[in-house]
Amino acid sequence: MTSLVLRRIAYTVFFAVVLAFFAIPMLWLASAPFDSRPGLGLRWPDWTFGNVSATFDHPYALTSLVNSLVLCGLAMIVTTALAACAAYALSRVRIPGRDVLLYMLLLLSSVVTGTAAMVPIFVMMFQLGLINSQYGTALVIAGGMLPAAIFILKDFVDAVPRSYEESARVFGASPRQILMHVVLPIARPGIATIVVWSFVQAWGNFLLPFLLLRDIGSQPAAVLMRTLYDEGGSANLTVIPVFSLLYSIPVVVLYLFVSKRYGFRFHGGIKS
Repeated sequence: MTSLVLRRIAYTVFFAVVLAFFAIPMLWLASAPFDSRPGLGLRWPDWTFGNVSATFDHPYALTSLVNSLVLCGLAMIVTTALAACAAYALSRVRIPGRDVLLYMLLLLSSVVTGTAAMVPIFVMMFQLGLINSQYGTALVIAGGMLPAAIFILKDFVDAVPRSYEESARVFGASPRQILMHVVLPIARPGIATIVVWSFVQAWGNFLLPFLLLRDIGSQPAAVLMRTLYDEGGSANLTVIPVFSLLYSIPVVVLYLFVSKRYGFRFHGGIKS
């Protein structure tokens, strides 16, 4: 009996520590933007809206958030559209070595990333004249996410019964109509997963926009965050808390919207 009580106490303490580990940063993020004397510690705030005004007065704060929305929206659309088409093709067309090809693409996308690919990517974008181009940067980000997105989405497409497509084909549906009106609606949870995953990956991407977008007026919020320091090199705690709160809102809103509207699953959902 005593050991059971001690075990329950230990579990309670453990989960309380884990919960505090995640909850304290969230509480700081919610309170520091409205504290007249924000610091790195957590305390009851001295309420003020001066930090919000100071953030809105920053010449690039709101512009960088708009840039992030444009950049990540483009990357998300390109990744989702191309991944859906490629996943359907790889699922339905019998290509010799198809599975090996898919795993090789996923492996290469995981290995040849980050600093290993920055020099050739920068040289290629410079030769194409796409430096400081949000569209070009969005394509590069989408290209890096595409192999993993295809790998994830193919499992959902594999779960769509072929009999559904055969029935649609009997009634005269074209391949495009079969994809758009039969396969993708059934694989909707997978599409929702890719939408949120690709947006989050692009939203937090720092290195590619930092290298390819040299004009500060075109840089996204993830890059602008590094400039929010005062003359002494210390973090500007008047602007950073509000900016961080604004920076987190689009991802949370997108997740809640997609989760409520479409739902998430990590496998196909129907049987033949």
